[in-house]
Amino acid sequence: MTWKRILTAAVLIPLVVALVLRGSTAAVTLAIALVTLLALFEYFALGEAIGHRAYRFWTATCALVLLYLQWLATVTSAYELAGGLTLRRALGRFFLGLLAVHDAFFLFVAGLAVITLFTRRPLVEGLPAAGISSSALLLVAFPLSFTVRLQAVPSVGPWLLLFALVITWVGDTAAYFVGRAFGRHALAPHLSPKKTWEGAVASMAGSLLVALVFTRWINIVPAQLCAMAAVGNVAGQTGDLLESAYKRSAGVKDSGSLLPGHGGILDRIDALILAIPVVWYYWSLFISPGK
Repeated sequence: MTWKRILTAAVLIPLVVALVLRGSTAAVTLAIALVTLLALFEYFALGEAIGHRAYRFWTATCALVLLYLQWLATVTSAYELAGGLTLRRALGRFFLGLLAVHDAFFLFVAGLAVITLFTRRPLVEGLPAAGISSSALLLVAFPLSFTVRLQAVPSVGPWLLLFALVITWVGDTAAYFVGRAFGRHALAPHLSPKKTWEGAVASMAGSLLVALVFTRWINIVPAQLCAMAAVGNVAGQTGDLLESAYKRSAGVKDSGSLLPGHGGILDRIDALILAIPVVWYYWSLFISPGK
C-alpha cells in the first residue's frame, strides 16, 4: 500500500506543480472543475450508500457555474487593476454586476425548488435529495472554488496556491509516517482510529518547516508565513477528519478507488478542501496590501 501511495504521488505532484506555476488562471479553473466533479460524484456515492440520492446533474451544473463566477471575479479584478475604461473591462463589470458568486447559490436553490416540486421521484426522497445536493455544493464545491481566487492573487498567487498544497502534502506525509512509527495517543478514535496526536504534531511541524522554506518565494515576514501555515494545517487536519466522518456515516473505508494507494479523489483532497480557502482568507485579511 505504501509503495502505491508513493508512486501515485510521484506521478501526480510534478503535474500539479507545473500547472500551478506555469498554467493560467483559466487552466487552473478547468483543472479544478474536473477535480470538483470527480469529488462531487464520490460524495454522491457516499449519500447513496445510506439511501440518499442527490440531484446529481443540477448540483454538478451549479458547481461549474460557481467556479466560472469565481474565475470571472478574478478577471474583473485584473481589469480594474489595469485601469482605463476598455470594452473588456466594461463587459467584465457588467457581467459581474449581474452574476456574483452568491448568485450561484440562489440559482441552485431556485432549481432545487423546481426539481423537488416537479420531479417524478417519490416525495419521501425530497428532503434527503435536497440535503445531499446542498451539502455537496456547500462542503465540497464551494471551498474548492477558492483555488481559483488563491491562484489569481496578483504577482504571488501561484506561489500561494503551491504553498497551500505543499503544507498539506508535507503535513499529511509527516502525520502518516510519524503516526505509524510513534503514534500512541488516538486523536479522534470515533472518526479515524489510525490518526494520532503524535502524527498531528508532526503534521504541524512539517507545515511550519515548509513555511520557512517558502520565505524564498513569498516575500512576507516569516512569522506571518508560519502563522498562515499553522492555520492552514489546522484547517487541513480538520478537513481530513471531516471526510472521515462522512465515510463512517456511509459505512465505507474509501470514497473511491481512482487513485491507487490513496482511495478516491475525495480521499486525496479532503485536507485541501478547507486548507485552501483558509489560506486565501488569511492572506486577504491579514497580509494582502492595504490591510
